[in-house]
Amino acid sequence: MIALTLGEIAGITGGRLVNSDGSPTVTGGVEYDSRKVGPGGLFVAFAGEKADGHDYAAAVVAGGAAGVLGTRDAGVPGVVVEDQLAALAKLAHEVLGRLPELTVVGLTGSSGKTTTKDYLGQLLSRLGPTVAPAGSLNNELGFPYTVLQADEKTRFLVLEMGARGVGHIRYLTGIARPSIGVVLNVGAAHLGEFGSVEGTALAKGELVEALPESGVAVLNADDALVSAMASRTTARVLLVGEAEGADLRASGIVLDAAGRASYVLTHGSDQGNVRLGVAGRHQVANSLSAAAVALTAGMAFEELVTALGEVGIVSGRRMDVFARADGVTVIDDSYNANPSSTAAALHALAAMGAGKRTTAVLGYMAELGEHEVPGHAEVGRLAAELGVDRLIAVDENARPILSGSAQVDGWRGAAHFAADQAAAIEILQQDLRADDVVLVKGSRYRTWDVADWLRRSEEVQPT
Repeated sequence: MIALTLGEIAGITGGRLVNSDGSPTVTGGVEYDSRKVGPGGLFVAFAGEKADGHDYAAAVVAGGAAGVLGTRDAGVPGVVVEDQLAALAKLAHEVLGRLPELTVVGLTGSSGKTTTKDYLGQLLSRLGPTVAPAGSLNNELGFPYTVLQADEKTRFLVLEMGARGVGHIRYLTGIARPSIGVVLNVGAAHLGEFGSVEGTALAKGELVEALPESGVAVLNADDALVSAMASRTTARVLLVGEAEGADLRASGIVLDAAGRASYVLTHGSDQGNVRLGVAGRHQVANSLSAAAVALTAGMAFEELVTALGEVGIVSGRRMDVFARADGVTVIDDSYNANPSSTAAALHALAAMGAGKRTTAVLGYMAELGEHEVPGHAEVGRLAAELGVDRLIAVDENARPILSGSAQVDGWRGAAHFAADQAAAIEILQQDLRADDVVLVKGSRYRTWDVADWLRRSEEVQPT
């Protein structure tokens, strides 16, 4: 963060100075985990269910922190506010206002946000100092936290924007207004909150509505709900995809044995051969969106073609492919799941498992509301249609996956129900063969325990 005194922070947030004349200056980072606060940092103290950050305030300041932002006087130099999230939003907005040369990139979508953000971080870092931290920091806390990592040296700030309803992205763009906005796709994530994919599109499109006339909207030409957002912005529109009319287009897509895509990239009169180093055909769309931002930011086309082949997975449990010493290949995509992202992962499993035995360990997909049962059944049908050899549904709420697979005539695969992760591990343990390809996918309900067991249970080698 840029240097600010506690007095300035109190003024920006509307807070009250305590135990200080306001002169201590925050020269380090802003953190809400007391273990991460460094010298000169600002500690944001939250009261949680299991611990109260205010109780750690004294130790944090004794360790060199400049002060504490909280909702009560913790007996150390700090600023007391009514609401820490609102205070962080005000602070982030003010910091951006003092960094006029910074290019802000905002991106949203039903799936692929974090991976594309990781690609953008790697591409834009070639052009200048870039803030694009690993993980999904896309909510009312993670968003301003990311903004506050920028300082006078930062040239690009990449912000992932999540939404659970209409108005959420509008709120985030009020904190940090992007000049480049990316909408990846509109799918079946959070249907319990949005009600329909049209509702999702309404919410996601708030990003392009926030762009200035001088800005750029990068939209997926292959998703009709996304490309239609062009009418909702005065910014310049760049369409990306496989469609003939895309401004940045991928054609001639081929997958290798490891599920990595190669394609011909076309932009105007420029053409180049791209070979991605990450698994999954859906990574083509993610890479195109990241490429469009890089070109907009000033990257030469020739450099872009090379750079796209060098980007990799940064945030954990997102298409993390590893090979065990016994020959088993594991696709750890267990961080989160919705019908769209699970479909993409299943297609990757089918491509990587051609000629081998494939297993899909699929956990519960959350926040689907009334679409929960049909959403899970749809995933099961797709798995069967793709010829997945073994299907393991984890958790009672995921059981409709199995009924969906049973609807596919001619599928000869094995369907298993596992009440929890331990049961899924037991099923795998009983019959895991060399050269199996195993996908693990779920909605943060510890389905990743299965991936961790697969990683631990046998010595692994990098792919």
